[in-house]
Amino acid sequence: MEERYTVPQGARIGHVHLKVADLQRSLDFYQALLGFEVTMKYGSQAVFISAGGYHHHIGLNTWYSKGAEKAKTEGVGLFHTAIVYPTRKDLAVILKRLVEADYPLTGASDHGVSEALYLDDPDGNGVELYWDRPKELWPKQPDGQLDMFTRQLDFHSLLSELEK
Repeated sequence: MEERYTVPQGARIGHVHLKVADLQRSLDFYQALLGFEVTMKYGSQAVFISAGGYHHHIGLNTWYSKGAEKAKTEGVGLFHTAIVYPTRKDLAVILKRLVEADYPLTGASDHGVSEALYLDDPDGNGVELYWDRPKELWPKQPDGQLDMFTRQLDFHSLLSELEK
């Protein structure tokens, strides 16, 4: 191995597969609240869901986790699954749904390159819902490097997208 290997441009993360304690409870969150569509059920132990008809973006299963306790905040494991919305208005729509459902957020941030909502699914798995600003608007340092930050998200500004 003489040369350093890098993942090819165009490679992407295909899907995430989550171990859950209760399949229906997870569907109530991912399908009924967040709006994912069921593409396939695998008996009573697994279901595959997607956005826009893809074969699946998220797999949910109870193979090793049926009835298990929630994921612990402290310890190793998945920090969060990030779901990218195509527009700021789309993020505003899901924020409104979360508020109307009285679903708790664990955080909300403006990162300069994106605006994000953070929450936990019913099994304690972190979920980030966000949209990316156009690349030409990303904050840069004087030398041209990316200058991301974490600031409080302006909920009023985000929700004003629904009035446009």
